[in-house]
Formats: sequence, structure tokens, C-alpha cells
Amino acid sequence: MLSTALAGLIGLAAFATPAAAFEENIKQGGSMVVTYKDDVATLDPAIGYDWQNWSMIKSLFTRLMDYEPGTSKLTKDLADDYTVSPDGLVYTFKLHHGVKFTNGRELTADDVKYSLDRATNPKTQSPGASFFKSIKGYDDIAGGKADTLAGVSVVDPYTVKIELAHADATILQVLALNFASVVPKEEVEKAGADFGKHPVGSGAFKLSEWTLGQRIVFERNKDYFKAGVPKLDQVTFEVGQEPVVALLRMQRGEVDLPGDGIPPAKYMEVTKDPAYQGRILRTADLKTSYITMNTRMKPFDDVRVRKAVNMAINKDRIVRVINGRATPANQVLPPDMPGYDKDYKGYSYDPAKAKDLLKEAGLADGFETTIFTNNTDPNPRITQAIQQDLAAVGIKATIKALDQANVIAAGGEPDQAPMIWSGGMAWGADFPDPSDFYGPILSCASATKGGWNWSWYCNKDLDQQGLDADAMADPAKAEERYAKWKGIFDKVMDDAPWVPVFNDARISVHSPKIGGSDAQFLDLVHQPVNYDYIYATDVQ
Repeated sequence: MLSTALAGLIGLAAFATPAAAFEENIKQGGSMVVTYKDDVATLDPAIGYDWQNWSMIKSLFTRLMDYEPGTSKLTKDLADDYTVSPDGLVYTFKLHHGVKFTNGRELTADDVKYSLDRATNPKTQSPGASFFKSIKGYDDIAGGKADTLAGVSVVDPYTVKIELAHADATILQVLALNFASVVPKEEVEKAGADFGKHPVGSGAFKLSEWTLGQRIVFERNKDYFKAGVPKLDQVTFEVGQEPVVALLRMQRGEVDLPGDGIPPAKYMEVTKDPAYQGRILRTADLKTSYITMNTRMKPFDDVRVRKAVNMAINKDRIVRVINGRATPANQVLPPDMPGYDKDYKGYSYDPAKAKDLLKEAGLADGFETTIFTNNTDPNPRITQAIQQDLAAVGIKATIKALDQANVIAAGGEPDQAPMIWSGGMAWGADFPDPSDFYGPILSCASATKGGWNWSWYCNKDLDQQGLDADAMADPAKAEERYAKWKGIFDKVMDDAPWVPVFNDARISVHSPKIGGSDAQFLDLVHQPVNYDYIYATDVQ
């Protein structure tokens, strides 16, 4: 668990409505409109894995564990209680009675087991499967030798037992992730591959409409088992909205939250305008924006080429492109994450040395490549700056600007994307632990089709070191464990599958009608909106 100081950095925000204004007796009702430029690819909790759909999925489904809104404090969700064996290998969860899926059926321990089996089965192609690697039987199901997790068993309709192959300091946090959401088997089987378009869960909201390319509408789940939430009756997500247009629509009272944040071109104008005072949302993200190089595609299979690219990128200039809204990064972990190496210097900006390394790799005349990027501003402009830096050392990069879903899809294929600028999809912590910046994006297990290891990097020795570190589940050994992770990430940087570019913050703005406390508005990690606790002040 994080130190108190670090926990305080997660989910920081400033709102017009102070925390004291949120009271449990606020009347039920109201609606809000949220906009996004890109459409949503899926609402399947086993598959959805970007900041845009993360909070949507969280609102539709429930899990054994969760976080208190806006904090790093784990809390029970579906689990009324749980026990841990003395050796830390067996977790037994008692489920809340009477929880219902929105199809009317009661949720039981069988559903928990089915959902964990489904999330880890390779046929599902879940990008979060490797999070569950410490559960007994994971290797067999991942390797196609079994269809279910041997370590997950149903004791009775309201009790589920999870046995680990080895102690895991992160397992409760993993069980709070969207990937651990509980789904009804009959609805998954009925919808098949379209379950992500017809989701059925037991969360605070339920899907009432999805018009592809236009809007998604959530309605309050009146049978939600937690009293008093959600406050809103409806949330509408309008897609295909350019951020500048969304901001103008908010000014006209048509939009409550431009989901893509304040457009960079409007940043100074909005943040200095007294009309927006108290309505600016600032979050200190545990996030790193980076460039991936596909280590399975030539010439990026040569570490000298990857190091040359690291030395070719002028990170200070890129930060200036976004009006200084970030700080240059020199390693995978963001500065506020345990395991961050404050003494690590990284690769300095050195075009001459980059050229020497390319010459040493037999590429004195450079080479041609393609860099994929999200087409939402400022990402194309950032990618152009990267393109110019690469050209200065002889690397001719063609830019392929696509919508977010298509960039993600290309990265999840082993031979499609030589380079990717992650901006707009930069890695933000799923939970506040250094292992989360390795397992899902740098481990061998995540170098799989549909995954987020877009560099297709695999170092089995580091994988084992990570397992050894995470086996240190004793809280008294937390600092020793973080030191081990520091060493792992230093070695990742020696292999240079990434160019860490900057660590940034999310800055957004909302309409005057939206209320709720700072903590309750924000989710813990990806820092999307926590829709459960928002209320509309203009209808109270």
C-alpha cells in the first residue's frame, strides 16, 4: 500500500462545488452529457482497456474489491468479508446476498469463478489476463492446458475461494480491477462476441441505448445493491465530438463534461478566464507518455537502434509543444510511484551519439519506418516533433494518425506497428504499485495479440525478478520490494524498448450544473469520472 504522502497525490482535484457540499440527503435525479472524440470499442470488462471506457465499464459492473472514491484505500465491493490464510496463499470471500444482474438474476459465487476463468482464458484475448498470473492454475489456462483456473473454487453459493501459486502483494488490488468484474455466463453466451455491445452487469448503471458512432446512454440501476447511489438517473456519452466543439457546446449549456479535456489550443484561454474559476479539474496522474519500438520488427530488434532513438528525441521541445503541461520523463515509472529511481539519469538528448549508434548497427544512412499516433490534438503535433527529431539522425518516419481504437488494435498485433506514440493512451496506473507498469505492458505474458505490450518486449529474467518481488507480500518488506522493482526498471531501460517522453497531468473543465465532492468525482487510477457520485445541481 502507498505511503500517506503518495496517496494524497492520487486523485487531487479542484471543483466549484466543495467537498462539504456533498451530502447523503441530496435528492435523486438529473442527467449529464459527456463528449468524446472517439467512439467506444467495447464495454466488455474482460477486454476494455483504455481511459475512455474504463469508468464506463466500472459503472456497469461490480467486483470482489474496489477503492474508496478518490483514494488508494481498498474496500470491499461484492465481498461482504474476506479472510487470508496465515501463509498468504488462500483468500476466502463471502459475497453480499441479494446482488442482482440487470437481467434480474441473482449473482452467486459461480459467476465470480466463471468471470475469472473467462478473463484469463486465451480465447477471450483479454489484455488484463496476466494480472491474474499468481492464481494457481494460471499457467495451465494461459497455455491452453485447462479451461478453468484450478485456484478458483466455489465453496457455496455465497463463498468463493482463491488459492495462489505464490504469495502476491498485489492480489487484492488486482481483484478491484475492471478485468475482475463479474458477468453472467448466460448473457455472454447469448451475445457471443457482441457482449461488449450488449453488456449485462450488476453495477450502478445499466446500458439503455448504444447508437454506434453517435451516443451511448446509461440509466440508473434501480436494483443496485448499494444504497444512495448513483445520484444521477442518466448519463449520455456523445461520441464523434471534436474537443474544441465540445468546449463550445459546454459554454452553450449543451454539454456537462468534455471528456477529452481542455483542447491544448484553448488551454491558456480557459484556465485564465474568470468564468471558469472553480470549474477546472486538475488531476496528478500516475502516468507516463512514451514511444514504443517493436522489438520483433527490424531494425528495432537491435538494442543499439533503440538506444539511438532514445538519444534522438528532444523531450524538452515536446513539452513546449503542449505549453509546458508536463515534465520530461527519463524512465518508465512516473516520479510519484514507489520504485521510481530519482538517481537514474536516462538517455540524454544527443543526436551525434544517436548517429554513431546507428552507424555501429550498420545503418549509417538511416532507415525508413512508420509511427502510429492517436489523431486527437495535440498528438499529431507531438508526433510531428518526434518525426523531425528522427529525421535529424537519418530516420525517415511516416506518420499514421488514426483513431484511438485502431492504434490500439495495431499495437496488439506483432507485425503492424513499428513505432507508436502513446499520447492519448499513455500508461496510467491501474493500481498504485510499480508492478502495474510492468506486467500489463512490458512482461512476456503481455506480449500477446490484443495486448498492450506494443514494444513486444520479453525478458524472462526480469519476469522472474518481478514475480520474486511481488511474492514479498509482508507490508514490513514494502520498501525492500520497491527497491527490487527499481532495479527491474533500470534494466528495462538498458534494453530500451521505450522512449519515455513525459509525465503529464489531466486538466479538464465541467459545467456549473455538476456537483459532487472532489474525491467522489474521481476514480482512483485512470482518473476517469466516477459517475456513481455525481449529481446535477440544476435539478435539485
